[in-house]
Amino acid sequence: VQLQASGGGSVQAGGSLRLSCAASGIRISVNTMRWYRQAPGKQRELVATATIGGSTNYADSVKGRFTISRDNIKNTVYLQMSSLKPEDTAVYYCNAPDYGDGNTYWGQGTLVTVSS
Repeated sequence: VQLQASGGGSVQAGGSLRLSCAASGIRISVNTMRWYRQAPGKQRELVATATIGGSTNYADSVKGRFTISRDNIKNTVYLQMSSLKPEDTAVYYCNAPDYGDGNTYWGQGTLVTVSS
């Protein structure tokens, strides 16, 4: 099983990035998928959730700026980030919690750096 995150980079405040998380070995269509982030010196925090029923949830700090989506054919989850702020700087991780085999899977993380 692998969750391959990509799309991170450096951007100025107000800019946009789209993160991708390509899954192999699991089917994202049958599982809730999440994005987390961890800023330097801080705990990992939940950013966005996409359920198999199609509902989405966001941390208050990103609501209205970030959008999580999934492409079940490509078996990939996305995080579209807009109006980025320096406080969005973090390593972003995709996550498949409590998959049908009883495991929780994590991607390797992709670094997003937002400069003011």
